[in-house]
Amino acid sequence: MADVRSLTPPLALPGVYAPQEDTALLAGALSEEPLPPGAHVLDVGTGTGALALQAARRGSRVTAVDVSWRAVCTARANAWLTGASVRVHRGNLFTPVRDQSFDLILTNPPYVPAPTGNGRPPRGRARAWDAGHDGRSVLDRVCREAPGLLRPGGVLLIVHSALSDPGRTVGHLRGAGLKAAVTRRHRIAFGPVLRERLDWLRERGLLTPDATDEKEELVVVRAELPL
Repeated sequence: MADVRSLTPPLALPGVYAPQEDTALLAGALSEEPLPPGAHVLDVGTGTGALALQAARRGSRVTAVDVSWRAVCTARANAWLTGASVRVHRGNLFTPVRDQSFDLILTNPPYVPAPTGNGRPPRGRARAWDAGHDGRSVLDRVCREAPGLLRPGGVLLIVHSALSDPGRTVGHLRGAGLKAAVTRRHRIAFGPVLRERLDWLRERGLLTPDATDEKEELVVVRAELPL
């Protein structure tokens, strides 16, 4: 797994999701993908642009998307500060790039189960992690929409928590005709958000009542569109 510190770009505006262990896990998966020079890479939910910058360093043509204007401004600034060639768009998931296709799609979407019952989307900083009662309000959209943007032989890399059902992610992607599997796993201590929700997670059955280690498993799902 990559070192989080090595992924941290020069600038992070307040309220923009900074690189953490999930970013590092996805960065490690990216480093193992055999990308030819000039490969077209998409980073969805780019945040500070950390993963987009890593892809650009490998000679890829990189497009990054985020729904947050603060994230877009941060990623653009970091691309300029580091001299990386990254095009950054504001938009909801794949909306700005529906007419394009990619050799590699990366995404670290919101995936934390959240006790929100009013049906409204999260606001503020929580928009970077809260994803409905099952943690899949964004993941399911990614699984539906990303396969149609892959070129033959193209790869989709998704990082999310085991609390939000990796088996469902793999099943959706296989149903879309991709070869999909969990390729990386890493356990980390619960952060502040999950610690605050321990009782609710147990009530929902997402944690066993006797779970005392307060550890979360992160996974990377890799899916490839056959040639």
